[in-house]
Amino acid sequence: MYKQPPLSPALSPIGEGNVVRKFAVVGGGWAGCAAAVELARTGHHVTLFESARTLGGRARMVEINGLTLDNGQHIMLGAYKDTVQLMQTVGIDTQQAFLNLPLQMRYPGDSGMDFVAPRLPAPLHLLVALLRARGLSKADKLALARFSSTARWIDWRLHDDCTVSELLERYQQTERLNRLMWRPLCIAALNTPPERASAQVFLNVLRDSLGARRAASDMLLPRFDLSAIFPQHAARFVAQRGGAIKTACTVTAIAAVESGWQIHTKDETACFDRVIIATQASHAANLLKELPGATTLPAFDYEPITTCYLQYDASVRLPQAFFALIDDAGRKEWGQFVFDRGQLHADQAGLLAVVVSVSAPAIEDGQQTLAAEVAAQLAQTFDMEKLARPLWNKTITEKRATFSCQPALARPGPETGLAGLFLAGDYLASDYPATLEAATRSGIAAAKLAIQA
Repeated sequence: MYKQPPLSPALSPIGEGNVVRKFAVVGGGWAGCAAAVELARTGHHVTLFESARTLGGRARMVEINGLTLDNGQHIMLGAYKDTVQLMQTVGIDTQQAFLNLPLQMRYPGDSGMDFVAPRLPAPLHLLVALLRARGLSKADKLALARFSSTARWIDWRLHDDCTVSELLERYQQTERLNRLMWRPLCIAALNTPPERASAQVFLNVLRDSLGARRAASDMLLPRFDLSAIFPQHAARFVAQRGGAIKTACTVTAIAAVESGWQIHTKDETACFDRVIIATQASHAANLLKELPGATTLPAFDYEPITTCYLQYDASVRLPQAFFALIDDAGRKEWGQFVFDRGQLHADQAGLLAVVVSVSAPAIEDGQQTLAAEVAAQLAQTFDMEKLARPLWNKTITEKRATFSCQPALARPGPETGLAGLFLAGDYLASDYPATLEAATRSGIAAAKLAIQA
């Protein structure tokens, strides 16, 4: 039988008038950190529980051969306004934290196309980029212009959702444009291949990037690890305002009591007025299933993302910091994007990060095999034989990196059906797929609901 530990006396609440309020956030990923910051920012006492030793969830820091890197190479967009604003709230200088590049899809040499949007007012920047683009035929450019104009005309909305592949066929996109532009963008944004990805969610992303102000389409490449860019500063922000951050502290159960909610961990039980569950969907479902009357969360399908880190001599440098790559499963060429980390951080000279989204087929033969195949792909693509022989390599796969963003997918809201208990996470109902922006927005929204409850 479960034996209840003693109540923790360490949680000192802040009063709201004559009413004492204590908030708990379960989960220290980006959604949980966003919720905790919003609660602390508005003057409330918050305790954040995270089972891992490092904050950040699926976008966190790892140490590899003395280097501080991420569990997966990320890229953000200027359209992620809530995430950028939250970073600034906790003291991050986003101009220093990111390399800001104009929207681009550039392939090495003559392997694909060269599409770069100049820093001109929207939508003029896209028009000029299209006119200047190399590697696209007249038919490709006309198809791209047709897609953009039609999407704007329908206000980026579909009456009935369908797959991205069906949408592209409906708008008569060329095979080359699909291969070099739409498929890579779909996989990068939704981590779901076009043949089973939601066209409406894809249009939502395009609306807020290609269809918005020019800066919204900018590409933001993190110079530092993601834990340092936000979660660590979020923890400091919360602690400075009287809150508590408890890492390596797994919440085993949540129980309703007359005064609110009890949070059970291995070592203690603490009482709170309101609780936000900001874990992965499967973990949240396990906590909710023990609570009578709580929402039943759907079972999602998931897609993995793999990042291959390849270290070369410090003299190795790509022509620019970021390239798209043509992946070809039949030729065992899996890389989709490559980042020259040395151009992002001075201490990482010679380090390349190659991203493989929707990576289930790529990792079937093992991580070492994948790393060797990626290195061979780089050597062939850049015509640099030494890229086939890295000094060391490390491959990291997040098997449940994102949910599979399929058409008309039913995603739950933040309410659990129980008073004072809310959800946050990138899997909740949103215009966006599973991105850092979706996580951040959900955390802020859950915090506001908890405060208003």
